[in-house]
Amino acid sequence: QVQLIESGGGLVQAGGSLRLSCVACVGTFPTYAMGWYRQAPGKEREFVAAITGSGTHTYYGDSVKGRFIVSRDNAKNTVYLQIARLEAGDTAVYYCAADPDASAYHFYRSDLRPDYWGQGTQVTVSS
Repeated sequence: QVQLIESGGGLVQAGGSLRLSCVACVGTFPTYAMGWYRQAPGKEREFVAAITGSGTHTYYGDSVKGRFIVSRDNAKNTVYLQIARLEAGDTAVYYCAADPDASAYHFYRSDLRPDYWGQGTQVTVSS
């Protein structure tokens, strides 16, 4: 079992930036692909970003390319999501996820989902 603890959400003005963090309580963190999804009110959960276990490769959802950066620190069992130039459309609950397939295959394939999920952190963008 993998426990994921997100932090960093909150109320932010449009145009601002934010960094979300997710700590994974697991002993073999580098063997897990990590990533982020988000769910806005009334919408389906959407893939945002993923990073392979080694951190070598990153993947992004089409709607967030260019403003979002995913990274990880394997020494701290932590994955980050840096968001720049926040827009009202970024308002959502952001979920951290982990999968034991380090290639991140279960993230960027639209018909698959990672195995483990955090509780989510709310990001609200005010205009």
